[in-house]
Amino acid sequence: MKFRKTITTMSMGALSLATFSACTPTEQGAGYGALAGGGIGALAGRDTTSTLAGAAIGAAAGALVGTAIEADQRNRYRRNAPPGGYPTATRVRGQRGYVYSPYSNRVVDVRGVPRGGLVKDPYTGRVFIRP
Repeated sequence: MKFRKTITTMSMGALSLATFSACTPTEQGAGYGALAGGGIGALAGRDTTSTLAGAAIGAAAGALVGTAIEADQRNRYRRNAPPGGYPTATRVRGQRGYVYSPYSNRVVDVRGVPRGGLVKDPYTGRVFIRP
């Protein structure tokens, strides 16, 4: 019975890896923390309460780590900003991960860039901030 629970937990974790790939670092940290905490709780405890408690604790800890990573990335991107800073793009309604460039007003795919990160406009070569 315990082996089946472990296999189920690991299968859910593997399935979730693809799900978390497009999330922000905070969301990824919470997701991975919940998976790890739930797995540890399932292995250490003998009931569902241990699994749920482990998942909750792991999600909270993972979210804290993800928030710190996200803040670090934001600071790193803005370190070399010109005087006055970079302009911010505008989100495309109904299309998550796409923005209008402030320079060319064309749609740019920013799905791999964290919020607040710098993006190079592929049409003009100039840099702007992802909202």
